[in-house]
Amino acid sequence: MHINFFDEPPKPRQEVRIKNLGLYVYPDRRRIAVGFDITPFLERPSIEVNVTNARGEPAGALNVIETPESNFSLTMHLRDKEPTDTYDVTATLYYATPESERVNVHTKTAAFDVTKAGDSVDSKQ
Repeated sequence: MHINFFDEPPKPRQEVRIKNLGLYVYPDRRRIAVGFDITPFLERPSIEVNVTNARGEPAGALNVIETPESNFSLTMHLRDKEPTDTYDVTATLYYATPESERVNVHTKTAAFDVTKAGDSVDSKQ
């Protein structure tokens, strides 16, 4: 009997993509939950996430090193000194080892408005 654990077969590095980048704005306007839906993978990818405010200044960053999950979310704190109403979040999926250089595989960007608490998705790529 064959058991299929994936809706689609796991992909090699070059074909791994961020399918969806979901955002949830907390009512305090200083935290967001960033959700990732990644294609199934053969090798664990890493993800770099950067948030910038409307002035283009850094507001938050995080790194996920070799995630074992293809669907998960993390909470980020917005740390810019002078908050703005709108922000951009950029997630870059990559592979790197101590023996090799970093190889970016896919990037997805979304915009969100902290004045509107709740789910927000405005994917640019």
